[in-house]
Amino acid sequence: MTPEDAILALLAERAEGATICPSEAARRLVGPQGDWRAEMERVHAATDALLAAGAIRLSWKGAAKEKRRGPYRIARR
Repeated sequence: MTPEDAILALLAERAEGATICPSEAARRLVGPQGDWRAEMERVHAATDALLAAGAIRLSWKGAAKEKRRGPYRIARR
């Protein structure tokens, strides 16, 4: 599973308009006993790619974000 796959799979499991934390995608990649923090760089890169492709949108505390910077949540576009 790629980070992109993990992000999109988690979003597909959520209700319309729901968001995920990027750490959820990292945890999906490594499993319950894995080091999810080691996957965060790959998840951030995948987030940037999906955002550039128009597949997702980002927000933080309900406000839309144009770029991934600081804390963020991921939602379907």
